Amino acid sequence: MSRKGLLLLLASGLAWGIPYLLIRIAVSQFDVASVVLARVVIGGTLLLPFAIHQKAFLPALKQWRWVLAFALLELVGPWFLITFGEKTLSSSLSGLLVATVPLWAVILGFFFFGDRSLTNPRSLAGFGLGFVGVALLVGIDAFSGHLDVTAAIGVLLAAVGYAIAPALADRKLRDVPASGVMTLSMMIVAVIYAVPGIGGFVRVMTGPVASQPTWSGWAALAILGAVCSSLAFLIFFALIREVGSVRATLTAYLNTAIAILLGVVFLNEPLTLGIIIGFPLVLIGSYIASRKQQG
Repeated sequence: MSRKGLLLLLASGLAWGIPYLLIRIAVSQFDVASVVLARVVIGGTLLLPFAIHQKAFLPALKQWRWVLAFALLELVGPWFLITFGEKTLSSSLSGLLVATVPLWAVILGFFFFGDRSLTNPRSLAGFGLGFVGVALLVGIDAFSGHLDVTAAIGVLLAAVGYAIAPALADRKLRDVPASGVMTLSMMIVAVIYAVPGIGGFVRVMTGPVASQPTWSGWAALAILGAVCSSLAFLIFFALIREVGSVRATLTAYLNTAIAILLGVVFLNEPLTLGIIIGFPLVLIGSYIASRKQQG
């Protein structure tokens, strides 16, 4: 990986490791739909000037079908599932489940994009090791009472969406500027979540004073939209163009490490046995399975 690719990977990991902490804070004070709506409205508003300046919006409109597919896979589904999941899951655990993205990218690449690297023994071993890690994580934490299995499955489905969306963007939207793709995507998501999202805000703001959002909730929404939505996606698209869609999903490793660290430090989340055992296996297995083979 080039120096530029490494820097983009580190920046992307940081920008997408923070959201798990912020979502956990936001979802304790706002409805799920309201959190998603705030993210796309803030993020889309900040991206729109860049899209207009780069003359990127019209090219994105011309590819609206692929942009719609990308928005559904990258935003509409995953952001709801992760935000909903963090009502009961810790931010650390959510980040770890999303770290399975590279594993899904490898297997989807094999079945749908003709990537045969999964057939070699090393990739198969890595793939198996990663899923053993997930199985141990889910099994141990579920048995110990630390896991909402339904929420965990939802976050894993979000990881599948995160694996498909970059591959789609890399193949169908490579020639469309990232600012145009993301601005249009966020507009689409805003339309989908407008009614439930606005309704959620109305319920919260007209409810008892004691249950109304604090400054921390509003700050979490603002940072989620400005940094973890608009800026993060521009960095990630640059990363895809630099290293390819499969290797770009390796940012999930950094996401997870940052999510666990922030959750433990700022939210007093426990380091469960499932995380201690499962995280290294997911990390190592994903790296082995995703690594390009020599020769």
